[in-house]
Amino acid sequence: MSETLSSISKQWRLLDHSTLGLHFPPLDSFAYDDTLCTFVGRDHSLPTIRPWVHNQTIVLGIQDSRLPHIHDGIQHLHSAGYEVIVRNSGGLAVVLDPGILNVSLIMKENQSISIDLGYDMMYRFIQKALSPYKVSIEAREIAGSYCPGSYDLSINGKKFAGISQRRIRGGVAVQIYLCLTGSGGDRARLIRSFYEHAVKQSPTKYTYPDIIPTTMASLSSLLNEEIDVTKGLHLLLEAMLQENISLSTTAFSQEEHAWFLEQQVRLRKRNEKVF
Repeated sequence: MSETLSSISKQWRLLDHSTLGLHFPPLDSFAYDDTLCTFVGRDHSLPTIRPWVHNQTIVLGIQDSRLPHIHDGIQHLHSAGYEVIVRNSGGLAVVLDPGILNVSLIMKENQSISIDLGYDMMYRFIQKALSPYKVSIEAREIAGSYCPGSYDLSINGKKFAGISQRRIRGGVAVQIYLCLTGSGGDRARLIRSFYEHAVKQSPTKYTYPDIIPTTMASLSSLLNEEIDVTKGLHLLLEAMLQENISLSTTAFSQEEHAWFLEQQVRLRKRNEKVF
């Protein structure tokens, strides 16, 4: 039986960084999710939905950071106007910008929430949120996209979202990036050019994606309607309310804030080592 958000809990916490995230470093988002995983995992906090948006940033995976000419790749991204960070979870390079809404669903890890069920829960949540548009959303790997995975979300074969997970200290963060506005093809071309500069036909220890820009699109272009971050967030929260979920907007406690500061320092030190 598939889990739903309401079967996890009828009460969720909303920590909205869809506008605030434009004013703090993107690396902090991963510190926030690790902090929330810890406190939700200990039953010290409600399961949490955290929408977040950042300015132009490329988030590399750990494997990306080990490419043979990584510093040339990073310099290329800097020259294109993008900040570069390395996240503390799996996956490969993705784009953050004001047209991309990221959402983290953070809940307590238990035996009923397997890795596949975590992915499936997010997939069903997005299906519900976009149900007013009566479109078929597939969950399958889209070859030629950046950061490809078995839970790429697509419409008519065009990827607009990707799902990842992080499990730490008894908590689970299921994360999705939703390309809402802008050009999916332009974002894909940027990531493709990063790999060209970071690899330069040198041998690599893993197979990086062969990116075909036409495999990716924004949700707005696929639905022929402007779906900006405000509209996207409204659709997601409406889907939660339809499940009779109540949302609270409790601020971080002193204990959570102290833990967040520790994670913030740890992640910054880790990125300094990479760069």
